[in-house]
Amino acid sequence: MVDIRFDTLPPRNRLGWWVFVLLLALVAGFVTYSFVGLVVLGVFGYYATRPIYRRLRVITDSDGVIAALTLLVVFLPIVLLTFYAGFQLFQQAQQAFGGTANSTLVTNYLGALPKAQQERVLAAMQQPQQFVSNPQKTVQTVLHSGLRVTSAVIGGIMLIALSVTLAYFFLKNDDQLSSGLTQLFGGKDTTAYAYAVAVDEDLESVFFGNLLFIVVMSLIAAAAYWGTNVVAPGDLHVPMVFVLAFLTGVASLIPIVVGKLVYLPVVGYLGIQAVNAGGDYLVFVGGVLVVYFLLLDTLPQTFLQPYITGRQLDMVMMMFAYLLGPILFGWYGFFLLPILFILMLEAVRIVLPELLHGDPLTPSVSMGESVGTNPSSVGDVPQDGKTDEGSGDAEADVE
Repeated sequence: MVDIRFDTLPPRNRLGWWVFVLLLALVAGFVTYSFVGLVVLGVFGYYATRPIYRRLRVITDSDGVIAALTLLVVFLPIVLLTFYAGFQLFQQAQQAFGGTANSTLVTNYLGALPKAQQERVLAAMQQPQQFVSNPQKTVQTVLHSGLRVTSAVIGGIMLIALSVTLAYFFLKNDDQLSSGLTQLFGGKDTTAYAYAVAVDEDLESVFFGNLLFIVVMSLIAAAAYWGTNVVAPGDLHVPMVFVLAFLTGVASLIPIVVGKLVYLPVVGYLGIQAVNAGGDYLVFVGGVLVVYFLLLDTLPQTFLQPYITGRQLDMVMMMFAYLLGPILFGWYGFFLLPILFILMLEAVRIVLPELLHGDPLTPSVSMGESVGTNPSSVGDVPQDGKTDEGSGDAEADVE
């Protein structure tokens, strides 16, 4: 069998291969664009759990077992919390709609309506057949709505499942991907490798910081809501403490917004309860608002978020990424725009100055050394394009 080396092929054959590779790249780009939400969610899952994966590698040498264990440790509490939230919401709905004119629905939800309208709504709920003029059309509408809801739920479950599977693939093949990309870049003393290292470290800093920040803020919010129920006077209480605490942690990722999306409605709910009790507990509700503002707003923005989330990056830049991402791209923009910002930032720091000045490209940082990751600090990236002794044996850290 004849061994044909790529570098000995005639120029026409090389051009043909280049065209073929570019076509494959376009196909890969189209597939990624079509499932961009799945891809960025999988990338987030990978970088958010990679430090945990590396801590657990001391347990066994099986990459697959450690990757599965890592994802189980991270996502099992989320799944259990989701089922708990669904059960709590079902109970709330059952209590709200399961009674008669003296039920919770009237006292808490229909109290603002005139009495005649309250009776009409309750009659429609108790005897809905009297208000259905076209039963066939009503059944078709209900079935159509049910199919749409079912399709959306199944689609969401599939998206999450495939994203977790993609994160598992990245974790399991971490070393192989690192070695392959190092060879593709031409070694550890190249600019491409230094750029990839900087992007890799920045993404881990941001996304693992996000996961850690969610956990910390969820614990603080749970303590705040549980403490409210302990000291609350009368019948005032915060429902679904753990669910609201988790939602507060997720909302706290967005700078400026932080926990306001959750704790303000909670305070409003307490205010309604205080008014229904005669208004004697409104001072307590005001005190709760002050405590929530300090614990769930000032504390994360002033101390926790700058320290935990993206410690190597400027928080103003990340604020724009988190706020503008969903506006530009939809829900997945919350993960996609930070990735794009990091790609642009490291290109400006490492590549752009040499390109503009016509200087040779080097793996060193040319500007903004205090903004992002310094590739040479990773340990296997040489400074100023010169390979350090023994650096060739260092493990690559680029995925």
